[in-house]
Amino acid sequence: MEPIKVGLLGFGTVGSGTATVLRRNQEEIRRRAGRGIEIARIAVRNPQKARTALGAAVGESDLPEVTSDFHAVVDDPSIAIVAEMIGGTGIARELVLRAIANGKHVVTANKALLAVHGTEIFEAARAKGVMVAFEAAVAGGIPIIKALREGLTANRIQYIAGIINGTTNYILSEMRERGLDFETALKAAQELGYAEADPTFDIEGIDAAHKATIMGAIAFGVPVQFERAYVEGISRLAALDIRYAEELGYRIKLLGIARRTERGIELRVHPTLIPAKRLLANVEGAMNAVVVHGDAVGTTLYYGKGAGAEPTASAVVADLVDVTRLHTADPEHRVPHLAFQPDSLSNTPILPIDEVTSGYYLRLRVADETGVLADITRILADRGISIDALLQKESEHVDLSRKGETDIILITHETVEKHVNAAIRQIESLPTVVSAVTKLRMEALD
Repeated sequence: MEPIKVGLLGFGTVGSGTATVLRRNQEEIRRRAGRGIEIARIAVRNPQKARTALGAAVGESDLPEVTSDFHAVVDDPSIAIVAEMIGGTGIARELVLRAIANGKHVVTANKALLAVHGTEIFEAARAKGVMVAFEAAVAGGIPIIKALREGLTANRIQYIAGIINGTTNYILSEMRERGLDFETALKAAQELGYAEADPTFDIEGIDAAHKATIMGAIAFGVPVQFERAYVEGISRLAALDIRYAEELGYRIKLLGIARRTERGIELRVHPTLIPAKRLLANVEGAMNAVVVHGDAVGTTLYYGKGAGAEPTASAVVADLVDVTRLHTADPEHRVPHLAFQPDSLSNTPILPIDEVTSGYYLRLRVADETGVLADITRILADRGISIDALLQKESEHVDLSRKGETDIILITHETVEKHVNAAIRQIESLPTVVSAVTKLRMEALD
């Protein structure tokens, strides 16, 4: 059987990794897919640069055509699969929709595109009877999308909690292990290539929110709704809080969380305290990990490299194999893009962050006077908020080294966020409270 032909849009880190893996493992891939998979054409802005990179990746013999005309690739009738590696939501959206309109299957690693425009793209693909595969869009080489769409299909998923951005996990690991402040740890990540020159998408949680949105849609059978996700990054996180959390038996990670509740679905990304004994709390460096809890299987953990040329290429090639296997299958009997049949997607609401239930870490600086703690605990009690743990420490801030002040750190039991926010406003109005309250959320992951 003739090899299935692939058109590659973009040839950066993931594109070159995909070409390398396809060439190196071509015989194994042919045996698994039932036919060969061949990159026939590549579209890039700088063809000469791509030809040089391609020669280094796969050798100089029998190279695919490289062009700067992206539309020529998606319009080529000989190409059955378009692999989009451009990124972003601009030209990538146009090209993906054009490929689908031309009856081509699509493989993409573009989480932003799917998180923002996934509903439109999946509907277009369904109408044309083609597949959109996107394993590489979440957690690099970890096969979490396939696990959610297929491996756990017997389960009613209760929650997903994931470390799904390696840049922020590296920064938090450095802050904890070496006692660095955020800016110093970020600079170290940039020097090692873990963080971009402009790291905003990573450190402000946007990248993780794109991925959490996709996983939540698959887990709960709802449309992708990135605009309703709550997103909070790590740029304002103090090294002091990482140390205090450690003393209380917790570690702070940037988590992407999607949870089913009776009132709706929680979809949120933020720094989170996790008990240090949990496996997820011990994922360090640039690694990724995702915990999924299903009613039948219980808790499962998926761990591995979340980025990099070949780990991500592993997921891209797996999608190419899947599409090749199912290329001639009846479209009505393929696995749906979001695991649930399109006419069975739920309109379950995404909860605003004020309605989320969590435990909380609260740090505040107060005057070291009699009755201060009693005032604070009374305010919390009036809001129905109970305290699980308390720590009192002498202030370590250089600019607040005056005597007679102390840091109070509280861990609360679970409560609704709006009650905590109301209590914080009241606490901050006390004359004995001399700083804003630092609030971090907690997840027990039981």
